[in-house]
Amino acid sequence: MRLLNLIKIAYKAIILNKMRTLLTMLGIIIGVASVIAMLAIGEGSKESIRSTISSMGSNMITIRPGADDRGPARGSGGNVQTLTLEDYNVIKEKVDLLSNSTPVVNSNGQVINGSNNWPSSIYGVYPEYLDIKVVGLQSGSMFTDAEVNTASKVALIGQTVVDNVFPNGEEPVGQMIRFNNIPFKVIGVLEEKGENTFGQDQDDIVIAPFTTVQKRILAIDYLNQIMASAVSEDDAPEAVEIITEILREQHKLQDFEDDDFTVRSMEELISTFSSTSEMLTVLLVAVAGISLLIGGIGIMNIMYVSVKERTKEIGLRMAVGGKGSDILMQFLIEAILISITGGVLGVALGLGATVFIENFLNWPTSVAMYSIIISFAVCAITGIFFGWYPARKASALDPITALRYE
Repeated sequence: MRLLNLIKIAYKAIILNKMRTLLTMLGIIIGVASVIAMLAIGEGSKESIRSTISSMGSNMITIRPGADDRGPARGSGGNVQTLTLEDYNVIKEKVDLLSNSTPVVNSNGQVINGSNNWPSSIYGVYPEYLDIKVVGLQSGSMFTDAEVNTASKVALIGQTVVDNVFPNGEEPVGQMIRFNNIPFKVIGVLEEKGENTFGQDQDDIVIAPFTTVQKRILAIDYLNQIMASAVSEDDAPEAVEIITEILREQHKLQDFEDDDFTVRSMEELISTFSSTSEMLTVLLVAVAGISLLIGGIGIMNIMYVSVKERTKEIGLRMAVGGKGSDILMQFLIEAILISITGGVLGVALGLGATVFIENFLNWPTSVAMYSIIISFAVCAITGIFFGWYPARKASALDPITALRYE
């Protein structure tokens, strides 16, 4: 019996029991849709994490005082005083893999404009800070090296600060504000960046010359951190190693002593978050895969029922010369058709669910072609695996016994 005829017979058998077939497919449909949707959410979250962190400066390297606590602390190293301007100068001089670098000191306080005030943070930096953080200017200009050297009282402010201390829509550039009791002239407004990966508002910030904040506001001789950017992402890991060696030598640390500083690159942060996202994706896909298993069991169950119902038909076919292999293929093809059709419907449902999740739930998604290919492969394997045994049982029936079956 030719393959085409076997497919026609299997198709007719499926059409004769539409509702039963649809219910049998349901497990496969839900399983495939769930796998595609879960993988899309996992891929989307990884891309979103990489994009968000990269927007903070994909080549950025941060050096903080104190041992590595792996926390998402914003900016400072608290009261730890293990970084100095001399450390910064040595790093800048000796590490060729850095394109930009700046010392950083920061403080919290009130930004005041007339009767308007807002609690914010001020960062004392060098002009290279904007290139390291990949921040543009909405208006105005960055302060110069000369203004850093003279500790000028000039500042740039983020959009959140603008909205709260200039609520009437005035142009901030050229206006005077106070940070606590220190007056600053606003010379620029930063482009809006929104929240970062840790949910912190990147626009709630005041930037001023390093020397101004260090001397006039904090009156300290140590650094809260050092920020730098590697020449490229590929150079970041090597730059981290070199910086670590230089600082250990600067701080005269013995081999058995732990670092009294923390050097971290954005690539490391991306890797950490991506691995967490991958683990969650695997768990979600594993749960979704249970539906495929249940769907496969449903196929096996319905094929058993089909063999029982068509026992006389099987006996008749075999009595007129049908081979056991033909019967085996007939039922196996039927199981595969059910599985593949369920897979096609599952893919359509999965893609629709992905669109719904992205547009209505605002979760990032990214459908990978491999998820669709894997789903189809699993459907075919499911049909063969769970359909083979009932089909084998049908092909092994004794024709005489089958013809006598009522």
